[in-house]
Amino acid sequence: MRTRVLVIGESLIDVVQRPDGSTEEYVGGSPANVAVGLARLGHDVTFATLLGDDERGTRIAEHLAGEGISLVEGNVAPIGSPTSVATSTLDSTGAAAYSFDLAWEVPAVPPLAGLTHVHTGSIAATLEPGASAVLTAIQSARAGATISYDPNLRPSLMGYPHEVRAKVEALIGLSDVVKASEEDIAWLYDEAPISDLLRLWGQLGPALTVVTRGGSGVVVGLSISGELTSVDVPAVPVVDTVGAGDTFMAGLLSGLLDAGLLGGIQARERLRSASLADVRPAVDRALACAAFSVSRPGPNPPRLAELGAPSPPAGP
Repeated sequence: MRTRVLVIGESLIDVVQRPDGSTEEYVGGSPANVAVGLARLGHDVTFATLLGDDERGTRIAEHLAGEGISLVEGNVAPIGSPTSVATSTLDSTGAAAYSFDLAWEVPAVPPLAGLTHVHTGSIAATLEPGASAVLTAIQSARAGATISYDPNLRPSLMGYPHEVRAKVEALIGLSDVVKASEEDIAWLYDEAPISDLLRLWGQLGPALTVVTRGGSGVVVGLSISGELTSVDVPAVPVVDTVGAGDTFMAGLLSGLLDAGLLGGIQARERLRSASLADVRPAVDRALACAAFSVSRPGPNPPRLAELGAPSPPAGP
């Protein structure tokens, strides 16, 4: 049986405003993008999210169903509640600045039997009242599942660094894999060196930490061995960066799941004893996925066939 993955977090509509004045709408939200990315890479995904009671909410539900993603019950907000919206304003390089109009509560998390990996992150893990429920769910899941977390911080929505740092570090401490951007670290820790932060986070709990640096590549750290390395990104034309970090996260998790380094307690132990050579194929898959994403508009992760990858194995 393939590993069953639970993703917990927000789904919303990305309104993308381009430099030429045009505007487009996409189904998005960081956890939703990760869920879609994993599903397109062949994984069995269940998604705990909150949908607005409107046409946009229906559009999101239909999009997720079309990707083969199962939604947990109780995922529709009270009658008349609008779908959350993120507005992405692109500059001439395709980089995005974000503003938000949203509320977040998490529906009841389904029974965890058979769910051997859980991912969360971004707004869902910091914005109340949902953030406390997400933390409780992750604490419960850790007994039988591996955990991944992407802070994906949004300063315009989350307040000041000191107000969210404890929440972020609590989830880092419960996680096996943490991926963050250099912008996340710069905001949360006042420009502290990436290498110092990876060592700090490794002491909190995760076996693998990865920091994305846009076109400058990624930094990968293993907490047990203390190994640290940088990996370059492939050079591709950039249309926009909306959802690129989420696509990277999905590719990284997919590679680790297929390698038996995530997906249950035994996988956790394998990851903790892994070398950089063991995790490098997953990092390479993540980079390839992100390269596809930035080369086309909106959050649009690739499928296995587009990567030229064979069908994943049945598991360890």
